[in-house]
Amino acid sequence: MRYDVRAVIGYSYESAASASRHLVRLKPIDLPGVQRLVASHLKVKPQPDEWTSRTDFFGNQVAEVAFLEPHSEISFELRSRVEVSVRAQSLDITPRLGPLAAEIQAVHQLDAASPHHFTGSSIRSPLHPETTAYAKRIVADSPSVLSAVEAVGRTLHEEMTFDADATTVDTPMREAFAARHGVCQDFSHIMISALRGVGIPAGYVSGFLRTNPPEGQPRLEGADAMHAWVMAWCGSEGGWIEYDPTNAVFAGTDHILVARGRDFADVSPVRGTMRTSGDHTSVQQVDVIPVS
Repeated sequence: MRYDVRAVIGYSYESAASASRHLVRLKPIDLPGVQRLVASHLKVKPQPDEWTSRTDFFGNQVAEVAFLEPHSEISFELRSRVEVSVRAQSLDITPRLGPLAAEIQAVHQLDAASPHHFTGSSIRSPLHPETTAYAKRIVADSPSVLSAVEAVGRTLHEEMTFDADATTVDTPMREAFAARHGVCQDFSHIMISALRGVGIPAGYVSGFLRTNPPEGQPRLEGADAMHAWVMAWCGSEGGWIEYDPTNAVFAGTDHILVARGRDFADVSPVRGTMRTSGDHTSVQQVDVIPVS
């Protein structure tokens, strides 16, 4: 599938900021066999005084921009064309949950794809007795790691309610889990904590969803803004798979990958510091249009 993506994130400040600096992760990445970035352009208003581009440890594209003059608004607008490949469904060759620990120990690399980065607590997905106990109950009879991942994601989808007003970007994972209400970020952080609690390396994926589904198919939750789902390491043969607990589906051609990390703190679309006072408001708009 080929898509044209337009995403806008804007901020308005109650009191003008005298200066600010931001890290922007909005540009989709190239991932062989999964997706290809055909073209991309990031437009920033006002014009930044400084702009550098780089690739972070996890392979995400980062633009660092700085504003040295007073400003009361900032807008980041991304336009991209992306080709997403069909992800072949193969036989489940993943191990049982018990032997997975030995397969993790057998990995001696510490590159971005190493499962060792995704086993313990992280800032937004800490290990917690409640999510660990929750996952242990769900995966008790799972015949494989892959089936365990799917079982946890499917159960979360069944027991949690998607509610855009229930949480904010700063809501702790445990609070969203206790309420069983939240958005895709909450679904993903809870699933990551649960999987890590039973020994399955898991990370956070940010991206976009196809806005309008094919005729006869349901519209996916989270398509109006940036979306989040989970990646899980299923052993040396199975490798990394991606599962969307908000919609109870494996990531497919409707999912456009932007960034990967341990949790939202690693992949925040816009993160910055500024000299200002008072409150601010933000807006986010996303359109993902199929291109024939």
